[in-house]
Amino acid sequence: MSKNLSLKLQDTIFEETEQVLRKVKQPRNAYINEAIHFYNKLVARRLLKNKLTRESNIVAGDSMAVLEEFEKFEEGLPGENGGN
Repeated sequence: MSKNLSLKLQDTIFEETEQVLRKVKQPRNAYINEAIHFYNKLVARRLLKNKLTRESNIVAGDSMAVLEEFEKFEEGLPGENGGN
């Protein structure tokens, strides 16, 4: 299903689009649909990247604390590390 919408473009963007459309011989509607679909994917990827960065920063401190605990534990083991 498709939705109708009214869209106002800046003159320069409209002219750039028209130039591209003449070269690729694609209907304006299809071109704009494809462009918006592409941009939606791009924004979704940016949002995911930001979310993962925030979450990574949140757990970074905990990860370092766990690593330090493992190092202390390994230091107490007999064997290569010179323990008991």
